[in-house]
Amino acid sequence: MKVTGAQALFKSLLEEGVEVIFGYPGGQVLTIYDALPQFPLRHILVRHEQGAVHAADGYARATGKVGVCLATSGPGATNLVTGLATAYMDSTPLVAITGQVPTPALGRDAFQEADLTGITMPITKHNYLVKDPADLPRVIKEAFHIASTGRPGPVLIDIPKDVQVGKLSFKYPDAVDLPGYRPTYNGHPAQIDQAAKALMEASQPAIICGGGVIASGATTVLRELAETLRIPVACTLLGLGGFPADHPLFLGMLGMHGTFQANRAIHRADVLLAVGTRFADRVTGPTDHFAPQARIIHVDIDPAEIGKNVEAAIPVVGDAGRILSGILKKVTAGQAAGGANGSAPGGPAAGEPRTALWLAQIEAWRRPAPVAKGSGLNPAEILQTAAGMAGKDAIVVTDVGQHQMWAAQHWPLSRPRSFLSSGGLGTMGFGLPAAIGAKVGRPDAPVVLVTGDGSFQMNIQELGTLSAENVDLKMVLFNNGSLGMVRQWQELFYGGRLSQVTMSHWPDFVQLVKAYGIPGQRVERRADLKPALDDALSMPGPILVECVIDPSEKVYPMVPPGNPVTDMIMGPD
Repeated sequence: MKVTGAQALFKSLLEEGVEVIFGYPGGQVLTIYDALPQFPLRHILVRHEQGAVHAADGYARATGKVGVCLATSGPGATNLVTGLATAYMDSTPLVAITGQVPTPALGRDAFQEADLTGITMPITKHNYLVKDPADLPRVIKEAFHIASTGRPGPVLIDIPKDVQVGKLSFKYPDAVDLPGYRPTYNGHPAQIDQAAKALMEASQPAIICGGGVIASGATTVLRELAETLRIPVACTLLGLGGFPADHPLFLGMLGMHGTFQANRAIHRADVLLAVGTRFADRVTGPTDHFAPQARIIHVDIDPAEIGKNVEAAIPVVGDAGRILSGILKKVTAGQAAGGANGSAPGGPAAGEPRTALWLAQIEAWRRPAPVAKGSGLNPAEILQTAAGMAGKDAIVVTDVGQHQMWAAQHWPLSRPRSFLSSGGLGTMGFGLPAAIGAKVGRPDAPVVLVTGDGSFQMNIQELGTLSAENVDLKMVLFNNGSLGMVRQWQELFYGGRLSQVTMSHWPDFVQLVKAYGIPGQRVERRADLKPALDDALSMPGPILVECVIDPSEKVYPMVPPGNPVTDMIMGPD
């Protein structure tokens, strides 16, 4: 029996284990939406296509599964672009499905035609324009394979209207045949040997935990390696949760808004193991000043990242979990033979680990994150209170801005996939739809959105999705009446000349969410904070807690742009 292309699409998605799709209908996907009720798939109707792709992104980050979104042609599809770029920069596995004008109309400027494969080529891991219905099962199988293997990323499938209605004999392929796509998973044994030897001989080693550690499920083996050799660990923004925040070897986040001890330790390290990170500029500052004394071991599954930003003395291409397991095995064998982690000449006393003096120095460098001193609510206290009440199983999702950095600094994260944020692209408006996706994917985990008054309004229409689906999301909104991070830069680096950062017609957010049937509270006094958060976390369903903070509050520490990460502004004084 033959099926239509639209039916083949859904049959293929079910073969891939898809349970939920985030989408928005339109003219060139009406055939797809007509077939949708025939299949046991949950469809979440968003209020804007950007909401769909961010929700699919949040779902993928929280679960580790491939997120799926669906949009029509033309503006519907182009509205996915920001979300695809966000997912591409942060290595999130997504499959985006778009409608397209019929194949005879391609290239003729038909109504709502856009060259989606051309537009998205630089911001997807791969993309397809399907011209034959018979190709759909193979293309979908390949798309999910590409999105979820190697370095994860988004894949787009553009399906013309005539392909959706065309008939085919459905048979889902058992495997993919992609001769040009062969990700490397097992690191070269000689490179693993070199890495283990360098770490065992180091007196001042450090580890950078990037997002790739979480993507590969390597958090446990990373902790075991750090504990075995007594090596301190710093996390990138997307690596947060990859190493427990309450662990004595944890240094905190590194980079522009990192901790003093993390940036100092990385600068002074003699061997630096960087795992699953691309050495972004917000992490390194000027690369000629980054870790100047260190032999750098760079572990990454994407060979294009090795040497792209920072030269590696020992490059190891492959899966982070497999490579770290290989290094740990070598280290353990070396310790058993009595050759690892011994005392260096002039170093610690016999029986103490080689890194004892180094760890003592790091303890002397430790500084608590600076506490804001303005007249309003304290951002650190808001986040620490919310984190304590939400518990260790909570997932925190942020937008982009000051609140994002405060959350990274003050929300203790001990589990992978517990901190979701737009890192590489820095996408305002990511938070609300991504948090919806995260809660849909992880319904048993508390999910808290930390957002700002600027970011919240970027995709505020998704309150409609939140209300319609009754997603149990707790929203903590920082309201300082301005675009806080832009204001901070203008005050610190542009002579205090404020330009277009204060919005005089901010809405009443509590009344706004109430218009969507969502309760909310506005908190201006410290005494009201804990009761408001307690109400929010104990009540079922979505709820907003708006926290009014002083617009003069700044995120510290901060490294001025263009400066080495050791040149830190620790506070207003």
